[in-house]
This record gives sequence, structure tokens and C-alpha cells, in this order.
Amino acid sequence: MTDLLRAIHDIVGKGGVLTGTDVSSRASGIWRPQGIEAQAIVRPRSTEEVSGILAMCNAAGQSVVAHGGLTGLVEGAVTESGDLALSLERMNAIEEVNAVERTMTVQSGVVLEAVQNAAEDVGLMYPLDIGGRGSCTVGGNIATNAGGNRVIRYGMTRDMVLGVEAVLADGTVVSSMNRMIKNNAGYDVKQLFIGSEGCLGVVTRAVLRLREKPRSQETMLVACRSFDEIVELLKLMDAKLGGTLSAFEVLWNNFYRLVTTPPATQKPPLSQDYPYYALIEAMGGDPEGDHDRIEQAASEGYDAGLIADAVIASSEAQRLELWAMRDDVEQVHQYSPMFIFDVSLRISKMESYVAEVNRRLEETFGDYVNFTFGHIGDGNIHFGTSAGEGPEAQDGVKRAVYEPLESIGGSVSAEHGVGLDKKKYLKLSRNDAEIALMRTLKKALDPNGILNPGKVFDLAA
Repeated sequence: MTDLLRAIHDIVGKGGVLTGTDVSSRASGIWRPQGIEAQAIVRPRSTEEVSGILAMCNAAGQSVVAHGGLTGLVEGAVTESGDLALSLERMNAIEEVNAVERTMTVQSGVVLEAVQNAAEDVGLMYPLDIGGRGSCTVGGNIATNAGGNRVIRYGMTRDMVLGVEAVLADGTVVSSMNRMIKNNAGYDVKQLFIGSEGCLGVVTRAVLRLREKPRSQETMLVACRSFDEIVELLKLMDAKLGGTLSAFEVLWNNFYRLVTTPPATQKPPLSQDYPYYALIEAMGGDPEGDHDRIEQAASEGYDAGLIADAVIASSEAQRLELWAMRDDVEQVHQYSPMFIFDVSLRISKMESYVAEVNRRLEETFGDYVNFTFGHIGDGNIHFGTSAGEGPEAQDGVKRAVYEPLESIGGSVSAEHGVGLDKKKYLKLSRNDAEIALMRTLKKALDPNGILNPGKVFDLAA
């Protein structure tokens, strides 16, 4: 290892290799305060440096785990004592913003919020938006195919990436920096790396697709008396808002109470007594007309008996307050230990699924809390669950959440990936042929298994 680190230092230069307390003193993620456990953190500045590092590591059989902003929730960037952490933090340049072609070329270590701001500076928008925007990086977003608040309109990360540059385990650089929306010349190589959790290659650069910045952003919070009303309201809003619906977030009563009761700082904009709340947002190009349109849609929802109460933001400050309430997920950590879940399923199955999860938690633990919320418009539910101490309790909670998904065709991971945390349950959402194909790809692109080893699935069948 000493010889390898010395050779890597020759590539990355001063400050490019961290060891000892410079490694262990770093938090291993915003959700994991403990220090990083690894032989070293290597910090390249270019694709060429990444290529050289991986070529050496592959020849030496040295395991490598790529690090972005470390905001993930599934232990996808966890390192062990013998690993090298490959941090892309110094590869944080925005290389080009092309306002005419509506593209942005970036290095993978750039923070999402910086991309959003750079797009806004030229009157454009990068639609991806998640709670960790100030810490997460584009490379991590690509590696996990991040979703977030606007999937219902703009899709997942893979829908916003035109091209990537990635380095394979042996140091081969695959540069597929496509800048066109349409390109059907053979296989779409970038899709191999989007959502692969750093197991097939390390993304170093990307071409992102930008959109025109909306001229209006209308936000409202509504209360509903039943989940059936939530489902009907989603369809009504999507129809009445003329294609501008960009978010449809649903908060179950217990989550709404949590984020609108001290020590949370937000005051409840609506009574805390309703079973469901929907945070609805529309982005459009006609400020006056769009405001009238959302008011009319709310009125029709009320007349149809789908809305019990509502508040429409009348200023940017009020809009941000509504979103701050939804984004205040950290409040779940008033309870400990807290297990966070991210699953997806058909909207028609959601009410019965949540009831079944709670039934199983009640049966197994008796005393539990299960805060429920999510991006219901795109079929994504999040749970914040606390039900006992220790690994046995965590395993019991996971079984309660994941096992009911198998019979209804749901997924154990909607947007956060698999990592180590969900590896055991991958078989509930992917069949044997799918997992076998994943192994075939892994063996073809990383035959020595050095990239993020042990994550997602075991290499051997």
C-alpha cells in the first residue's frame, strides 16, 4: 500500500493523498457522523488523474470507493479499512454553460446547488432538486440516478443527462460527452453508469440538459380527508394545470404534525387534524394567468369534495415556508434509532401498503412510530421509522417495510439506490435474470471487482 500511495501521489501532487487523522477525522456522510474508515482518501483534479489512479489500483487489486457529497442513505459510499476512497471534491468546475443549446458541462464533483445557481444566472433551470442540494454532487446524483421533488414533470437524473465521461476499473476513459437530445447511433453508453452506484465506472464529467427558467412558481398546501381524495386530486390538478404541475408531495398526518410542532420552527398553515396533506406546485410562463389557474383548480377541487382546506402562497417567502416544512426531514431524528426508507409502488396500492406496513410494525414491536411522506405523484413513499434498538430491531423494521412490496410489484429503492443497506432485499424487486445480467455487466467492466466492492449485489451468484 505504501508503494501504491507513493505512486498515486506522483499523479495527484500535493494535497492529493490524505492519510491518518486527515481521513478518520472526516465525517463519512451527513447522516453518518462517524469518521471515514479507509487506508487513504485520494483527491484527483482531472479525468486523466482518475484514469491513472484506477489503472494502478486495478493492477494491484486495490479496492476503490468513489465519494461525492456523502449524502446517501443506503451505505453506498461506505469504506472499510483496506479501501481507498476516491473523492471527486477537487473536480468541481463548471466548464461551460451554453444558454443557446441549453446545456451545462461540469466535472462530477460540482455541488448540485452550484449547478442550479449557474443555470439561473443565464435565465435557465436545472430541474433536479433534492433536500441535500447544498452538499450532494452531480457525480453522486448520476451514480444513484437521483430523483427528488420534480420527477413528476422532469423525470429522474437520467432524463437530465445528455452525456458522461467515465473511467473504467482498468483506467480506460469512456468519453461519451453527447450534447444532443436525440442520438440513436448505437447503444446509449451513458446509461451504463447512471444509477450503477459507482460499481461499473467512475463518472468524472457530464453534459447536463437545462430548461428555460419558469416565469411563475405557484405553490399551495391542501388538506384531504381520505387517500382516495388524494388520488383523485392528483389527476384533477394534472389536468387543470395544463401541463405545469411540477410537484405533488403528500404528508401523512403524523409527519405534518412533526414538522409543524416545536422544536420544528414552522407553524401549521392548516389545522393539524386532517389525515393527509398535499403540497402542490406548478411552474409556468404566465404569472398572472398561472395564479388564476391554480386558484381555479383549487376551487374545482373544493367543489368536488376533494379538498377540505387549502392555502395558496401569495409571496416567495410563503412559498419557501411551505417547502421548508416538507424538507424538514431531520425532525424525525427526535426519535432514536431512526430508520429511513425510500420505496416505490403503484399509486393504487399505496393506502393498503402503508396500512400493511403499520400492521406488521404493530404486530412485531407494539410500540413504534412510522412517519410517512413522499413524492406520491411519481409513486415514491418515504418512511421514518423508530421501533426498538439494535440490529434485530432494524432487521424487523426492514422486513415490515420491504416484504409487502414483492407481491405488489414495488421497489425497495425509488431514488436512493441499493448500496449495502438494501442489498439483502434486492431480490424482492429484481428477478433472477435481471440480477444475473447485472453480474454479467459487472464482470465485463470490472473483472477484478475493485469498484465499490460488495455493494448492490454479490459478484458471485
